[in-house]
Amino acid sequence: MLKDRNNEEVATVQSVGRALKILEVLSKQCAPLSVSDIAHRVDLKLSTVYRLLSTLVHYDFVTQEDETSKYRLTLKLLHMGKTALDFYDLRTTARPFMKELLNRCNETTNLAVLEEGDVVYIDQLESTNLILVRMFAKVGSRGPAHCTATGKTLLAGLPEDELDKILNSISLDHFTNATITERQILRKELAKVRSSGYALDLGERENEVKCIAAPVRNHEGKVIGAIGVSGPATRITNYYLKTELKQLVCDVAEKFSKEMGHSGNSLTTP
Repeated sequence: MLKDRNNEEVATVQSVGRALKILEVLSKQCAPLSVSDIAHRVDLKLSTVYRLLSTLVHYDFVTQEDETSKYRLTLKLLHMGKTALDFYDLRTTARPFMKELLNRCNETTNLAVLEEGDVVYIDQLESTNLILVRMFAKVGSRGPAHCTATGKTLLAGLPEDELDKILNSISLDHFTNATITERQILRKELAKVRSSGYALDLGERENEVKCIAAPVRNHEGKVIGAIGVSGPATRITNYYLKTELKQLVCDVAEKFSKEMGHSGNSLTTP
């Protein structure tokens, strides 16, 4: 049902809305509820509520107790909420460090996390330079991790078993002549990232765009994000990238990590 935006109404999927109402009802109760209780509270037919509950149980948002046949929420929503909160905290804490990067090098600054094998950009501050390349990375966008500096930084921070799962499940798509498309070569690249503490993208995702990123770690030493800068190859030379810019990004990432509770002396320690 599509309505005029001026009336502040949007297109909705009825079944999704009904399922969300059920979740809201269950979230407000301390005790499990029967199908009839839920149907009464959401004002829907028993058969409709039963079908919706069956779907929610299938996807592990709701569970049915064996003894009473009543329904209650699982902890899945709690885990999802925690993830959202972690992203929010990371983004909020990142802002001053991103501003420092932008102010010191005036190149577009990115903050990214890893989600289901993809790199997801959760914040960005754009350069004010006159020569500005429009990159695929925008806040909220997701893309391949194997050919971006932030993505390689995040992959390199994973435990070996998690990395194996991701590398075996993703496709190493070709974007430019510099894109790494072989898993063995990518593994060697990630080993370099792990030992050096930063990752480079020399036109691997987009021609004439160069990027550098470093890991952000939490109090457990776990890589929880990647912060970096990107810009046109005409301005970011390889020498500048691997000297002054590398030092700047790594220094800011280390300060950011300390703010997140990391106490290690080196960001290269897995």
